[in-house]
This record gives sequence, structure tokens and C-alpha cells, in this order.
Amino acid sequence: GRASAQLAALSQVLRLERSRRTAIVFPLQKLERYLAPGTDTAPFRLFQPGLAALQRSEALFRSDHGHPIDYVSSAVRMDHAPPPALPEVCFIGRSNVGKSSLIRALFSLAPEVEVRVSKTPGHTKKMNFFKVGKYFTLVDMPGYGYRAPQDFVEMVEAYLQERHNLKRTFLLVDGVVGLQKTDHIAVEMLEEFGIPYVMVLTKIDRASRGLLLKNVLEIQEFVKESTQGCFPQLFLVSSVEFSGIHLLRCFVAHVTGNLPTVEAS
Repeated sequence: GRASAQLAALSQVLRLERSRRTAIVFPLQKLERYLAPGTDTAPFRLFQPGLAALQRSEALFRSDHGHPIDYVSSAVRMDHAPPPALPEVCFIGRSNVGKSSLIRALFSLAPEVEVRVSKTPGHTKKMNFFKVGKYFTLVDMPGYGYRAPQDFVEMVEAYLQERHNLKRTFLLVDGVVGLQKTDHIAVEMLEEFGIPYVMVLTKIDRASRGLLLKNVLEIQEFVKESTQGCFPQLFLVSSVEFSGIHLLRCFVAHVTGNLPTVEAS
């Protein structure tokens, strides 16, 4: 675990040999070589930031005296939510998808930020707001499906419809089991409300390459055929090995308006 934790910082990743480096920063591109000839690889490289953009976004996730990263508050109703002053992103997903672990990995360079990770699925019962300096807010939403809070639907629907500063919703899907029935319900909700979102495949360290590739291609096809508001590129992450974490930080910085556009192309 400790060896992997060092990879939370880009400077450590850059010391690795090239193929390992690519696997950590761009895990989706690492899968490209195993595709059948003629497969459309465009959705694998839509967001491909350079080193400067990756470094700039990492700085946003690294707390210091002039740039605090804080847990702000929790809310079960919209009137308890903090004022919508900053650009915001939210993370939603099934109860056991690894949402809190992912948020903890994103904030791993700010160890004072406490993100509770529970052994019991469905532990997050409230919307938890984290403020990243004066740049953006990140919201951890309650999990749906198993042991979801009773008022989950009201809480989440109200949030998605009323939060005008929401820039992107990150829909987490288990990389081992792929899209489940409950995920389809979440997709329908996001599509119905016209909310721009992106799919993040978690736990990729637990899936064999063949299984991961199968799930990636199936979900990509689903996104292409059946969605309007979903960003066509999937993001693959492992909160254990830090694969995809640097790229996801960069995408969050990008969608919250904290990266010059030219760098994010």
C-alpha cells in the first residue's frame, strides 16, 4: 500500500519506466494495444492533457497555507447545502462502488482532509461538501441501491435540478461488474434532467485485462448509442494503485474552469 501511496504525486510517477507511467496516468490508453484492428479508438484519447496541465491540476489538490482544502459541511436537504458560490462537481454511484475511496485518493495530497471510508456499503447518508481553496467544491453524494437512504431520490434529484453551479457529475461504475440496473436508472435521471456527466470505472486493479476491456467496450457502445449528456471518454481508476487519479484530477480542474483550454486539448 505504501509504495502505491507514493504514486499519489505525479513527480513519483514520472520516475517510472514509460509503459508503467502510461498505465498509471492514462490507463485507458494502456488497453488500446489489445483492441481488435479497426476498433474506433477516438473515445480513448479525447481528453489527453500534457504534463503542464497535469502538474497545474495536481497543485489544486495539494493543500498549503494559502490554499486550504476543507470538508465544509454535510446536508440531507438542499436548504442545508452551502451557498453555491464556486464551480462544483459531484460524485454519485452505487453503494459499494468505491466512491469514498476514490475521493480519498483524489485528496491524498491533502492528508488533513478526512474522507470517511466505511467497510459497510451505503455508509454515506448525506451530501458531503469539500471546498478546494477558492477554486471549486467537490460533493460526495449518498450511494444508491443497497442500503440507500430513504430520501435518496428526493435529495439527489433536488440537488441535480437546483444546483446551478454544478459543472459535471461523475457517475461511478464498478469496473469489475460493469453497468448494473441501478446505474441505468441513474443514467436515465441524468439524461432526463439534461445534466452533463462522465462515467468513471472504479476498482480496475481487481478486474482481469480481458474483463476490463469487455466492460469498457460495452459501456462505450452504450454511451455512444443511448446517451446525450455523457462525455464519450470513460475514465478508469484504481484508488489502490492510483491509476487514472492524476488524469481525473486534471479533468476536474478542466471542467471547473481552472485550466486554460489550450492545455486541456
